Amino acid sequence: MPTGKLYYSIDEKFIANVNYNFQHEEEYRWWGELTLIEYKQIKDGGGYIIELEDGRKSRCALKKRVNRAVTSLPPRYVFHFSGSGKFE
Repeated sequence: MPTGKLYYSIDEKFIANVNYNFQHEEEYRWWGELTLIEYKQIKDGGGYIIELEDGRKSRCALKKRVNRAVTSLPPRYVFHFSGSGKFE
């Protein structure tokens, strides 16, 4: 699974490293699932930037997949991520 990084979009402050998997990827519309590698509490909603393994970045929104918790202590959740901008 590819490894990327997650940032806040307001100040581009680093949040955590992530594992991600695209489920749909077009130039201007894409989504998939990600898990945080380190334990961090983050909220659902927009305001995030995902950086892919190859260094490309784009804004995205996250939504916790409540039925898909990864077994670990503390729990790490699977998040649905989506975006409609081009990766740069």
